Amino acid sequence: MRTWARGAREPAGAVAIPRHVAIIMDGNGRWAQERGLPRLSGHRAGTENIRRIIESCVEFGVQVLTLYAFSTENWRRPDAEVNGLLIILGDVIERETLQLHENGVQLRHIGSLEGLPSALRERVEYAVNLTRANTRLIVNVAFNYGGRAELVDAVRRIIADRVPPQQVSEELISSYLQTAGLPDPDLVIRTAGELRVSNFLLWQGAYSEFWSTSRYWPDFDRTELERALRDFGRRHRRFGSL
Repeated sequence: MRTWARGAREPAGAVAIPRHVAIIMDGNGRWAQERGLPRLSGHRAGTENIRRIIESCVEFGVQVLTLYAFSTENWRRPDAEVNGLLIILGDVIERETLQLHENGVQLRHIGSLEGLPSALRERVEYAVNLTRANTRLIVNVAFNYGGRAELVDAVRRIIADRVPPQQVSEELISSYLQTAGLPDPDLVIRTAGELRVSNFLLWQGAYSEFWSTSRYWPDFDRTELERALRDFGRRHRRFGSL
């Protein structure tokens, strides 16, 4: 079991480290196709990269990392690809959970476990329960997640709890989201050159800084992450004011 180095190292030139970084991991399929490989090979390469980016976030002092792994819309993909993705997710949880736990990473799932195979649900629940007391880095894995679905679920639960309309506030809505208690993402990164949020953290990302790179997710490395953090450190966040 390899133990990661203790202590954070600030990226050169950065003024401030974002507390919460969210990443839309895009481009696995295109990465594979450009190499003449099946798309699932790209997804496997993408999961191999997750560990490296988690370790880099620990090194740089990021407190919360949210990874967009599978959206509610991704069920529309061909059955063979979806089934392959579910198998890959189960494999990576089984392979990586213990090392992440030993290195102080807390794993959380955001999204719905409905529709997932029972064995996969059990693996997700095991990883979440095993790591729940860890504090070095919180990693939210957004799997079967959609920002609109999350908001609909929050509204339904507010109604079910009979909250009076005059008590509904931004703070109340935030407390009903799956990221309740966590800071909103300071920085949202999207790989593969796309410039859209794709139903990801719609409420939480209202004032997030956005950073896009042409690198496909399997090639998004520590150096590219440092570039994103360094750029964030140079920005002046106004949150609608001057």
